[in-house]
Amino acid sequence: MAATQADILRALEAVRLPDGTSLPQSGRLTDVMVRDGKVIFAISVEPSEANALEPVRIAAERAVRAVPGVTQALVGLTGERPQGSSRPAPPRPSTSAPQHRLNEAPKAVNRPLELKNIKNIVAVASGKGGVGKSTTSANLAIALAGLGLKVGMLDADIYGPSQPKLFGLAGKPRVSADRKIEPHERYGVKVMSIGFLVDEDQAMIWRGPMVMSALTQMLRDVNWGELDVLVVDMPPGTGDAQLTMAQQTPLAGAIIVSTPQDLALIDARRGVAMFQKVNVPVLGIVENMSSFCCPNCNHVSPIFGHGGAKAEAEKTGVRFLGEVPLHMEIRSTSDEGRPVAASNPDGVHAKAYMAIARQVAELLQAGTSTRAVPKIVIE
Repeated sequence: MAATQADILRALEAVRLPDGTSLPQSGRLTDVMVRDGKVIFAISVEPSEANALEPVRIAAERAVRAVPGVTQALVGLTGERPQGSSRPAPPRPSTSAPQHRLNEAPKAVNRPLELKNIKNIVAVASGKGGVGKSTTSANLAIALAGLGLKVGMLDADIYGPSQPKLFGLAGKPRVSADRKIEPHERYGVKVMSIGFLVDEDQAMIWRGPMVMSALTQMLRDVNWGELDVLVVDMPPGTGDAQLTMAQQTPLAGAIIVSTPQDLALIDARRGVAMFQKVNVPVLGIVENMSSFCCPNCNHVSPIFGHGGAKAEAEKTGVRFLGEVPLHMEIRSTSDEGRPVAASNPDGVHAKAYMAIARQVAELLQAGTSTRAVPKIVIE
């Protein structure tokens, strides 16, 4: 029997806030989404309440998982107040109260995630979509594993998860006895994606709090084991997901993927600036689809231009990690779930990814990752 929203709300009546109010009556719940046994919602909190209400989040998660028909529960804390909430807005500071100044960091909405078994978390990002970020992420993860590192892949692109297709994986992940999600594994990489939990053709019409809840739970409640590197395939742009990862996760650094043309480079520049603003080291820029070599005559054509990302790296003062060509082998193996770094590791294209992976590994080994959870800078 499938669980309904009414079943979930009834179960949550037993969850009480510190003042004794039941969770559904508190006005703190976002919309409760129930689909195919999966339940997703968030609990609205003020920044100062986050640590105190973490036990409420845990209790809510347990209550929902106990409902017959529920197979997965994603529950998070959010700073966004639900529509129609009767909870009063936080008081405005008086004119005599000190205001936020440049470089003064506000308190985080959620307490930083503790990921003691993961040595380095690397975000692979892009200023815009369509530049091959996910393909680069998959091949980078496989190449890092080829160097002998223990590697995980987190597909954080909630609205357009690509890693299940790229790794040729499908099916719901198993849940262990201690309620941890067991990631899929292929090519020596542990993989977790929201794509394993929803139908391939299902539109993810989620508001910000839902995205944040899913991201934090895929980090916190997945049995990653001991990892040297967790590669995070970020959604394109510079929005909530990037800021949440930067605020709550001790990122070792970020890699920006761009194509050579000016339009992509403008957005790549924004991506570099965003990570620098939140004190996340930018490990470097990758130029994807750098040039096209005709398979018939071997003539090289710079379809999107050439060298633009390298010039941008020099201009912004970050490392240029390398370039990857536009080639049918990369496209076809990706579509088949056999990324070129795994299917043809000795080929010229796999070697391009391997060269990038070696630089990333060297940067992490050099101590770039020794870094506390960053503070968000308000200007």
